[in-house]
Amino acid sequence: MRFLVLGGGAREHAIGLALARAEAEVVVASSNANPGLERIAQTSVRVDPTDAERVVAFARAQKVEAAVIGPEAPLAAGVADALRAAEIPTVGPDRSAARIESSKWFCRDLLDRHDVGGQPKWVAPATPEEVDRALARFPSPFVVKPAGLTAGKGVWVQGADFTEPKEAGVYAKSLLLQGDRVVIEQKLEGEEFSLMAFVTDSGTYPMPAVQDFKRALEGDHGANTGGMGAYSQRDHLLPFLSSADRDRAYEILTQAVAALRADGLPYRGILYGGFMLTAGGPYLLEFNARFGDPEGINVLTLYEEGDFAELLYGVATGRVEPNLLQFRLRSTVVKYLVPPGYGDKPRPGGILTLDAPAIEATGVHVVYGSVEAAGPGKVRLGTSRGIALVGEASAIHEASSRVEAALAHVQGDYALRHDIGTKADLEARWEHLRRLRAPTAKPSPLPLSVAPPDAPASSAGGPDTLLG
Repeated sequence: MRFLVLGGGAREHAIGLALARAEAEVVVASSNANPGLERIAQTSVRVDPTDAERVVAFARAQKVEAAVIGPEAPLAAGVADALRAAEIPTVGPDRSAARIESSKWFCRDLLDRHDVGGQPKWVAPATPEEVDRALARFPSPFVVKPAGLTAGKGVWVQGADFTEPKEAGVYAKSLLLQGDRVVIEQKLEGEEFSLMAFVTDSGTYPMPAVQDFKRALEGDHGANTGGMGAYSQRDHLLPFLSSADRDRAYEILTQAVAALRADGLPYRGILYGGFMLTAGGPYLLEFNARFGDPEGINVLTLYEEGDFAELLYGVATGRVEPNLLQFRLRSTVVKYLVPPGYGDKPRPGGILTLDAPAIEATGVHVVYGSVEAAGPGKVRLGTSRGIALVGEASAIHEASSRVEAALAHVQGDYALRHDIGTKADLEARWEHLRRLRAPTAKPSPLPLSVAPPDAPASSAGGPDTLLG
């Protein structure tokens, strides 16, 4: 099977690797030459991924049988519409349905009109005067979000990005002056997690849960970023996420798909729910209309027991066979190597020397992002996330340790978050949620024992879940 992969980031490299493991042919259309994708692609072309006419022309010339769209911008620009009009089955919703990501106002309005649960309080002022009136009565704490696409970096959170409502008012009005809509939402306290699903005519099929790390600095400090890394747990839950809470998040996903269809917007692609697990259960933070980055790297690393090409083709054409949904029972940790200052004032151009074969020999995978080739074993960092190192093991903290050990094979000036997936961080997140749900209860430490690789995975979550 011959697939077009649209996009040139680490997420698209992970998609390409999963297709290559299924012995599919991969052709790539992207604005950059991703070194990892270039190695596995039959051919590639430099093109603006939002240029529907050129993307379709390339797909036709390459006689692709299906296409998968990686980033959000081509979806918002209607590239999936153009590919389908050219009779090329595509993984990715049409522009109208992709508004569930590209317009936060559209998303909240859709879910409210169809009584989809798990929604925070929200308001969408359209003028500076409405901003003042909304902030005068909206309870603190709250967050301010641009309604459009911001690559995960435009959200202002009270207590982290601003203190007083008047600061938020200045930011909200600046967004309106730039022509964007604004959404003000209740700030939720808890632990964030991501749940992605394959969505097509035959059903909505969930993937393993993942926890992403947005802040640039350890301890969740620093600027908001597109994501510094993420982890997943062997039983496909998370240390703090029970099967009941996961199932509730999945229910919200399926209700959203039903809401889209009720409005005449069928959906074929990936739907990514960003949730906050609170004392009252999961609440929806946002939807994305594609694989997360880095979360998609975690789950795609685990997909090796089914035919990924056949699965994506089924999503694109309308019917998925459930037996194709095979994710291995392993824990994964992704840590991004980024340019110094990333998230605030990145300093691009640094050269990294990495011994990829030695890294892979340690059980850590190398996934290429915003870098360009700079000679044998060398890459030049851009302004965004450069190299994703993916560790896998029976336990999360072991996968994290494997990534740390692999850093011995990387030389150069870069930044990363060492704390992702460590015992200390896992225990702190478990204790945070425990205090929210039972503030007067005696602390119960999260066990870090490891089950044998062939042991059955727990579905209980919380303190009875083995991190392996």
